[in-house]
Amino acid sequence: MSAVEDFIYEKEGKQRELLLYFHQILVEELGLTPKIRYKVPFYYQKSWICYLNPLKDGTLEFAFLRGNELANEQGLLEAKGRKQVSGITFRELADIPLEVMYETLQEALVLDETVPYNVRKT
Repeated sequence: MSAVEDFIYEKEGKQRELLLYFHQILVEELGLTPKIRYKVPFYYQKSWICYLNPLKDGTLEFAFLRGNELANEQGLLEAKGRKQVSGITFRELADIPLEVMYETLQEALVLDETVPYNVRKT
């Protein structure tokens, strides 16, 4: 088992369900590479695409590293005071708007393929 899978199986209940669900999509369907960074699972293509952040209240934030560059036409992504990262918080599987999630993921993957990632230092 990988370090990311170990991380997922340490969680319980709905949080584990959500982590497993997204991990399966990101790795098996989209072919992204998972790595533990900053104590949470990150997923890479050319550069960082997204990460899964289990929150203390039992929810899970699905965050995009370049969220500020995504269209966010449905208004689902929240920056929460962050300049670059935007995410969506889920309580359970039924909360996931699948079509919108896939659209956002595809947009993030195309962005990663076509626009070089530049670290912005302030």
